[in-house]
Amino acid sequence: MVEVEVGPVAHGGHCVARHEGRVLFVRHTLPGERVVARVTEDNGGSFCRADAVEVLTASPDRVEPACPFSGPGRCGGCDWQHASWEWQRDAKAAVVAEQLSRLAKLELDVVVEELPGGPLQWRTRARTAADRKGRAGFRAFHSHRIIAVDHCPITVPGAVEAVAKRDWPHDTEQQMTVDHTGELHLSEITVEAKRGHGLVPVRTRRVKGGERAVEQAAGRTWDLSADAFWQVHHAAADVLASAVRKWAGALPGERAWDLYGGVGLFASVLADQVGETGSVLVVESSSRAVADGRRNLSDLPQVEFVGIKVEHALTSPSLADDRPDVVVLDPPRKGAGRAVVGEITRRGPARVVYVACDPAALARDVAIFAEQGYRLANLRAFDAFPMTHHVECVALLVPAEEDGAEEDGAQELGTDEG
Repeated sequence: MVEVEVGPVAHGGHCVARHEGRVLFVRHTLPGERVVARVTEDNGGSFCRADAVEVLTASPDRVEPACPFSGPGRCGGCDWQHASWEWQRDAKAAVVAEQLSRLAKLELDVVVEELPGGPLQWRTRARTAADRKGRAGFRAFHSHRIIAVDHCPITVPGAVEAVAKRDWPHDTEQQMTVDHTGELHLSEITVEAKRGHGLVPVRTRRVKGGERAVEQAAGRTWDLSADAFWQVHHAAADVLASAVRKWAGALPGERAWDLYGGVGLFASVLADQVGETGSVLVVESSSRAVADGRRNLSDLPQVEFVGIKVEHALTSPSLADDRPDVVVLDPPRKGAGRAVVGEITRRGPARVVYVACDPAALARDVAIFAEQGYRLANLRAFDAFPMTHHVECVALLVPAEEDGAEEDGAQELGTDEG
């Protein structure tokens, strides 16, 4: 146990404190507070991790948590249950700005926009695990230990409650999806532990609901596999599609790429812009997503799906001479990386729209784009995961030499937050 003065917020859902020359990353606290912290992880290096277990001096932004399962040693799903929603957005903005400053050497004023619906009951997809008593729950932070729950304040009502009413085999996880129609799709996933690979799915059994889910976004109805990837916030898919539409700005007859394209949400937007005389290439490694995408966009013959990893597709002979006018990419949390960014920039697209779920990965890739002659022209950030440290960003990158017209256009695009 150590008593510390808490400093600024850091990327990852914690704040920074110092004790006897070492850095402490402290969860469950806020900047400016004085707390008693319990060290939870210490590998002997320059830093360790800790939980604030007693607040001696509270921040004015501290609130009573909406969830009875949050707090030190409890559910690890939420980072900021103890903070006001306004502070959460300001903190995320500070983190995005800090990552861009530190990793990409850019100084930006960042604003995190709230999504409709408030900070609770927004999550439409969740996964629980069963403890040895057969109770469903969420894992503690950085642990396989399961905290049994009977509800979840950030998940849409009825989903976790339905899971909590049942007894489950202790080697199972429970996947919940509440689709646009309000139907709950629940499946039981049997897992086994494998050294070095964590928990590996073995078998999936449908418990409630159908195999297909219905979603609504980008002016279309989507018929998807119930357990397929989709934005977890009920409003996020439509908001992100709108942001991509505004900044992609593809013209009729042009060529567009949608990398890490999933089921084709952004491809549908690009297809509307390029029209029947243009073309859209979707690259996605998930065979299930590709199948869903082809089914849902079968009315758009200008859209082509390729089921392969992006890094392999961009170096394949079939795309060696492909020159897209616009590129949209939505990479996994680790980012796109140097090889993919290099393959994009050597084609010279007029605009690159980058959708990112991790500000550090975004900042690293923005720095690589800068090395390759592209600059960050605009950025929007969205609070698509209230109560957690996660934030969704959309970035517009353009060739650096086009300083005049592109800069004016980017500023004009950035004024509309609709």
